[in-house]
Amino acid sequence: MPDVTILHNPRCSNSRRALEACSIAGVELEVVRYLDEPLSHDALRELLTILSDPPSALVRRDPLFRELGLRDADVQTAEQVAAVLAAHPSLMQRPVLQRGGEAIIGRPPERVAAFLA
Repeated sequence: MPDVTILHNPRCSNSRRALEACSIAGVELEVVRYLDEPLSHDALRELLTILSDPPSALVRRDPLFRELGLRDADVQTAEQVAAVLAAHPSLMQRPVLQRGGEAIIGRPPERVAAFLA
């Protein structure tokens, strides 16, 4: 059984750095490429219950967010965030690390080291 699960996007430099930090720390890792294997609405709701950040922090405010006509008010609750991310997985912040009953967004990268310690 892995020590840590990472929701990973290999195109993201912060996500690649988090993988490297896990390797250096010697943790057994499960890598989930969430763009290839999107999380279901229920899995996102579950993740949000253990996320140390507010639900809205899990949503990237990138050009797609604006193209979809989304506003901050559309991603304030866990239910709203789960619905948006289930429909548009690329809007999820990355990396996300899970261990036991807690999860963090690995931004800035220093958070990863603290989470693994």
